Amino acid sequence: MKNCSVLVVEDEVAIRDMLRMALEIADLRCIEADNIMDAHAIIIDRRPDIVLLDWMLPGGSGIELLRRLKRDKLTEEIPVIMLTAKTSEDNVIQGLDVGADDYITKPFAPRELIARIRALLRRSGAMPSSERIEAGELVLDMSSHRVFLAGEPLAMGPTEFKLLTFFMSHPERAYTRSQLLDQVWGGNVYVEERTVDVHIRRLRKALQNDMGDCSHFIQTVRGTGYRFSPPGI
Repeated sequence: MKNCSVLVVEDEVAIRDMLRMALEIADLRCIEADNIMDAHAIIIDRRPDIVLLDWMLPGGSGIELLRRLKRDKLTEEIPVIMLTAKTSEDNVIQGLDVGADDYITKPFAPRELIARIRALLRRSGAMPSSERIEAGELVLDMSSHRVFLAGEPLAMGPTEFKLLTFFMSHPERAYTRSQLLDQVWGGNVYVEERTVDVHIRRLRKALQNDMGDCSHFIQTVRGTGYRFSPPGI
């Protein structure tokens, strides 16, 4: 899913280019950093769904960044895959002990890497394990690109559908307008933050029909942005 973002922290341009191509083919959005300072800033600001982290990096090691992420409650649950040339058993154990969710040594097969990324995304809840996402009587069917409320189809535009897909894939997490722009519109598209408010209003309106009203699932988080919070979660 393009809604899922992968931060690649790697200082070798050729490897970053290869990873970007493999991720885009797999319909995953690639964000890049070549040092731990930039990587940490991106993680705090943009909250990627998963991090591919090299060990040896300018300005410090990937292990240092991993320790920092796992000590912070805001970032401790972001899955991290160590992607490194360090192949010794001691290195693998150290990476996993510090908090890495997986450890892949170079050279690696891109197809295996993508499979491991998808498995971690499913376990973390960032990528749905099926093509249907349900929240009470609200059902989003990605294969048909349709949304149903109490069995009746809802009419909504493509941007509202993308917003709802992202929200339903990430329930109970508050996102700023800037983060929603990055996740739904993409980092390379210039859109003003107030545009998010317009589409949120349209989405809320679309989440109503004669059978029910789910507009309140999209909650405004004062001072932050928005959160998808269906009852029972």
